Amino acid sequence: MDPSFDSRAQFPSHNEPRVWVITAGDSPIGISVARQVLAHGDYAFLGLAHTALERDERRRREFDAFLAEVEGHRAEGWERRMKTVPLDIRMMGECQAVIADAVATFGRVDILLCCTSQALIGTVEELSASTQTMNLVRDQFEINYFGPLNIIKAVLPYMRRERSGHVMILSGITAHIGTPGLGMYCAAGWALEGFCDSLAYEIAPFNVKLTIFQCSIEIGILTNLVTSVPPIFPAYSPANNQAPLFRGILNHLVPQLPDAAGSYGSPASPSATRDESARVSSIENGPFSAPEVVSMHPPLSSAHLEVLVSETVYAITSIGGHENPPSRHIVGQEGVASIKEKLKTVSEELEDFIQASFAVDVGADSDIMPGMNEGS
Repeated sequence: MDPSFDSRAQFPSHNEPRVWVITAGDSPIGISVARQVLAHGDYAFLGLAHTALERDERRRREFDAFLAEVEGHRAEGWERRMKTVPLDIRMMGECQAVIADAVATFGRVDILLCCTSQALIGTVEELSASTQTMNLVRDQFEINYFGPLNIIKAVLPYMRRERSGHVMILSGITAHIGTPGLGMYCAAGWALEGFCDSLAYEIAPFNVKLTIFQCSIEIGILTNLVTSVPPIFPAYSPANNQAPLFRGILNHLVPQLPDAAGSYGSPASPSATRDESARVSSIENGPFSAPEVVSMHPPLSSAHLEVLVSETVYAITSIGGHENPPSRHIVGQEGVASIKEKLKTVSEELEDFIQASFAVDVGADSDIMPGMNEGS
């Protein structure tokens, strides 16, 4: 990062430091936002993921490095203005305890950033193949839909009492655009945005604002835990199904990441050179095509993650706590283009519907109606 860059320039003006509650404080988005708000003089109350499985080792290392950075800024008061607590966002009791702790520690909650998310990969048929996969579907909704509802319901009484506050939801363009192989991930996002659109009207009289950030698909997928269910081959192989399934996209992408070497092989590995049919980029042989459930955080380096989330973090810190924030903010040109294409499709469908309605509206045809009356 350019040493001359002043992070304070990103923030809207305000009279005193604000208190942020960030639900996924150990995620790349959470870490980057926390770093910015602490540098700006605000307070950060960070919820940490409830899981401590081996697959989260990379995420823990990145957060430990951030804690060391906080310690290095002791003179600027970073450590005094930050607190971390475990948070399983699926549990309403924990959400209530976190908000109460934040109020008790820092006096209030000004901004809630809900950025907890996971992605479930698989076709609808694959996701309904067993009890295990159906449980994963339910967990997808518990984390991506009911979890945000829990933390929002926990914070609203405090914000209503103060007649001030800003709820920010990190979503994605998949909450408007269906993606093959991400059906349940998209469904949870659509449900959350419908809830938030309604909620925004309900809390406006209390001067509580709500903003939905619609990011590119890479933000939600590559910065969080990804779980893939066993594929049904050959039915959903590229030879028999031309839909651009998201499993295939990840199978091509993940092995090419710099930090993936040694874990999944690489396209340039000797074995792949000897036998092209065994290349790890093949959808049938990629890391997300295993015959069992696979969960991992995509192996991006800290530097790659920082670049990936920078535009989104800039948007969050620019809008957070603003007196008149937008109800929805689309981050990045890719997201804007996708939404425009979706709106264009909807407009065309509406025109087709109008034309079809005219064709069957016999009651509006003066030539037909008299004849019908005569025959009656």
